[in-house]
Amino acid sequence: MRIITGIYKGRHFDIPRTFKARPTTDFAKENIFNVLNGYIDFDGASGLDLFSGTGSISLEMLSRGCASVISVEADRDHHAFIKQCLAKLGTDRCVPLRGDVFRFIKSCHRQFDFIFADPPYALPELPQLPEMILGRNLLNPDGILVLEHGRHNSFENVSGFVEHRAYGSVNFSLFRQ
Repeated sequence: MRIITGIYKGRHFDIPRTFKARPTTDFAKENIFNVLNGYIDFDGASGLDLFSGTGSISLEMLSRGCASVISVEADRDHHAFIKQCLAKLGTDRCVPLRGDVFRFIKSCHRQFDFIFADPPYALPELPQLPEMILGRNLLNPDGILVLEHGRHNSFENVSGFVEHRAYGSVNFSLFRQ
Protein backbone atom coordinates (compact mmCIF):
# COMPACT_ATOMS: atom_id res chain seq x y z
CA MET A 1 0.00 0.00 0.00
CA ARG A 2 1.36 3.42 -0.87
CA ILE A 3 0.42 7.04 -0.40
CA ILE A 4 -0.23 8.61 -3.81
CA THR A 5 0.50 12.30 -3.26
CA GLY A 6 0.97 15.04 -0.69
CA ILE A 7 3.43 15.43 2.15
CA TYR A 8 3.79 11.64 2.61
CA LYS A 9 3.88 10.89 -1.14
CA GLY A 10 5.51 7.58 -1.99
CA ARG A 11 5.49 6.14 1.53
CA HIS A 12 4.89 2.39 1.47
CA PHE A 13 3.34 0.17 4.11
CA ASP A 14 3.39 -3.61 3.89
CA ILE A 15 -0.03 -5.08 4.62
CA PRO A 16 0.11 -8.42 6.46
CA ARG A 17 -0.99 -11.32 4.26
CA THR A 18 -3.45 -12.43 6.94
CA PHE A 19 -5.60 -9.32 6.44
CA LYS A 20 -9.17 -9.75 5.23
CA ALA A 21 -9.35 -6.11 4.11
CA ARG A 22 -9.47 -5.29 0.42
CA PRO A 23 -7.54 -2.02 0.10
CA THR A 24 -8.69 0.38 -2.60
CA THR A 25 -6.32 -0.09 -5.53
CA ASP A 26 -3.74 2.64 -6.14
CA PHE A 27 -5.25 3.19 -9.60
CA ALA A 28 -8.79 3.69 -8.25
CA LYS A 29 -7.59 5.74 -5.27
CA GLU A 30 -5.55 8.09 -7.45
CA ASN A 31 -8.41 8.59 -9.89
CA ILE A 32 -11.13 9.22 -7.29
CA PHE A 33 -8.92 11.70 -5.44
CA ASN A 34 -8.28 13.51 -8.74
CA VAL A 35 -12.06 13.80 -9.17
CA LEU A 36 -12.44 14.94 -5.55
CA ASN A 37 -10.01 17.82 -6.10
CA GLY A 38 -12.85 19.46 -8.05
CA TYR A 39 -15.19 19.13 -5.07
CA ILE A 40 -13.08 19.79 -1.99
CA ASP A 41 -9.94 21.51 -0.81
CA PHE A 42 -8.30 18.95 1.46
CA ASP A 43 -6.00 21.53 3.03
CA GLY A 44 -7.34 22.05 6.55
CA ALA A 45 -10.38 19.83 5.98
CA SER A 46 -11.88 17.40 8.47
CA GLY A 47 -12.18 13.79 7.32
CA LEU A 48 -13.97 10.63 8.37
CA ASP A 49 -12.90 7.22 7.09
CA LEU A 50 -15.55 4.55 7.73
CA PHE A 51 -14.68 0.85 7.43
CA SER A 52 -11.03 1.97 7.33
CA GLY A 53 -9.55 -1.48 6.70
CA THR A 54 -5.85 -0.86 6.12
CA GLY A 55 -6.12 2.88 6.70
CA SER A 56 -5.05 3.66 3.15
CA ILE A 57 -7.69 6.36 2.68
CA SER A 58 -7.03 7.93 6.10
CA LEU A 59 -3.33 8.17 5.28
CA GLU A 60 -4.09 9.69 1.88
CA MET A 61 -6.37 12.30 3.51
CA LEU A 62 -3.62 13.24 5.97
CA SER A 63 -1.02 13.42 3.22
CA ARG A 64 -3.24 15.75 1.19
CA GLY A 65 -3.55 18.18 4.09
CA CYS A 66 -6.59 17.23 6.17
CA ALA A 67 -6.26 18.89 9.56
CA SER A 68 -8.04 16.03 11.32
CA VAL A 69 -9.23 12.55 10.41
CA ILE A 70 -11.23 9.99 12.33
CA SER A 71 -10.65 6.44 11.18
CA VAL A 72 -13.27 3.87 12.24
CA GLU A 73 -12.44 0.17 11.96
CA ALA A 74 -13.97 -2.78 13.83
CA ASP A 75 -11.24 -5.39 13.26
CA ARG A 76 -8.64 -5.47 16.04
CA ASP A 77 -5.68 -6.34 13.79
CA HIS A 78 -6.59 -3.77 11.16
CA HIS A 79 -7.01 -1.11 13.84
CA ALA A 80 -3.58 -1.97 15.26
CA PHE A 81 -2.07 -1.74 11.74
CA ILE A 82 -3.56 1.73 11.23
CA LYS A 83 -2.09 2.85 14.55
CA GLN A 84 1.33 1.50 13.48
CA CYS A 85 1.17 3.39 10.17
CA LEU A 86 0.26 6.63 11.96
CA ALA A 87 3.14 6.13 14.38
CA LYS A 88 5.55 5.64 11.46
CA LEU A 89 4.34 8.93 9.98
CA GLY A 90 4.66 10.61 13.36
CA THR A 91 1.29 12.32 13.09
CA ASP A 92 -1.34 12.98 15.71
CA ARG A 93 -3.90 14.42 13.26
CA CYS A 94 -5.75 11.09 12.99
CA VAL A 95 -7.80 9.42 15.70
CA PRO A 96 -8.08 5.69 14.96
CA LEU A 97 -11.20 4.31 16.61
CA ARG A 98 -11.85 0.62 16.99
CA GLY A 99 -15.57 0.05 16.85
CA ASP A 100 -18.74 -0.57 14.95
CA VAL A 101 -19.34 1.96 12.16
CA PHE A 102 -23.12 1.94 12.62
CA ARG A 103 -22.85 2.71 16.33
CA PHE A 104 -20.39 5.49 15.48
CA ILE A 105 -22.80 6.98 12.93
CA LYS A 106 -25.68 6.92 15.44
CA SER A 107 -23.66 8.53 18.23
CA CYS A 108 -21.58 11.04 16.25
CA HIS A 109 -22.47 14.70 16.75
CA ARG A 110 -19.75 16.17 14.52
CA GLN A 111 -19.75 17.25 10.92
CA PHE A 112 -17.01 16.55 8.39
CA ASP A 113 -15.85 18.10 5.14
CA PHE A 114 -15.10 14.69 3.63
CA ILE A 115 -16.45 11.24 4.46
CA PHE A 116 -15.18 8.10 2.77
CA ALA A 117 -16.98 4.79 3.34
CA ASP A 118 -15.57 1.52 2.03
CA PRO A 119 -17.79 -1.20 3.51
CA PRO A 120 -17.55 -4.86 2.56
CA TYR A 121 -19.33 -5.13 -0.77
CA ALA A 122 -21.58 -7.90 0.61
CA LEU A 123 -22.65 -5.87 3.66
CA PRO A 124 -26.46 -6.16 3.93
CA GLU A 125 -26.80 -2.53 5.11
CA LEU A 126 -24.68 -1.13 2.24
CA PRO A 127 -27.69 0.14 0.23
CA GLN A 128 -28.91 2.21 3.21
CA LEU A 129 -25.50 3.62 4.16
CA PRO A 130 -25.67 6.95 2.24
CA GLU A 131 -29.08 7.76 3.70
CA MET A 132 -27.86 6.84 7.21
CA ILE A 133 -24.88 9.18 6.93
CA LEU A 134 -26.72 12.03 5.23
CA GLY A 135 -29.72 11.62 7.54
CA ARG A 136 -27.49 12.16 10.58
CA ASN A 137 -26.11 15.40 9.04
CA LEU A 138 -22.53 14.20 9.36
CA LEU A 139 -21.50 16.27 6.32
CA ASN A 140 -20.74 19.97 6.47
CA PRO A 141 -22.92 21.97 4.02
CA ASP A 142 -20.23 21.89 1.31
CA GLY A 143 -18.95 18.45 2.27
CA ILE A 144 -18.71 15.36 0.09
CA LEU A 145 -19.44 11.70 0.84
CA VAL A 146 -17.79 8.98 -1.21
CA LEU A 147 -19.13 5.44 -1.01
CA GLU A 148 -17.04 2.64 -2.51
CA HIS A 149 -19.15 -0.30 -3.67
CA GLY A 150 -19.46 -3.14 -6.15
CA ARG A 151 -20.87 -2.81 -9.64
CA HIS A 152 -24.24 -4.28 -8.66
CA ASN A 153 -25.20 -1.29 -6.50
CA SER A 154 -26.79 1.85 -7.91
CA PHE A 155 -27.37 4.98 -5.85
CA GLU A 156 -28.59 7.34 -8.58
CA ASN A 157 -32.05 7.62 -6.97
CA VAL A 158 -30.72 8.43 -3.49
CA SER A 159 -31.24 12.02 -2.35
CA GLY A 160 -27.94 13.88 -2.48
CA PHE A 161 -26.42 11.71 -5.23
CA VAL A 162 -23.97 13.70 -7.36
CA GLU A 163 -22.17 11.26 -9.63
CA HIS A 164 -20.86 7.73 -10.12
CA ARG A 165 -17.34 6.74 -11.16
CA ALA A 166 -16.03 3.28 -12.01
CA TYR A 167 -12.39 2.21 -12.24
CA GLY A 168 -12.23 -1.43 -13.21
CA SER A 169 -14.30 -3.35 -10.66
CA VAL A 170 -14.16 -0.49 -8.14
CA ASN A 171 -17.18 1.82 -8.08
CA PHE A 172 -17.62 5.11 -6.26
CA SER A 173 -20.80 7.07 -5.70
CA LEU A 174 -20.50 10.69 -4.58
CA PHE A 175 -23.07 12.53 -2.47
CA ARG A 176 -23.67 16.01 -1.06
CA GLN A 177 -25.87 16.97 1.87
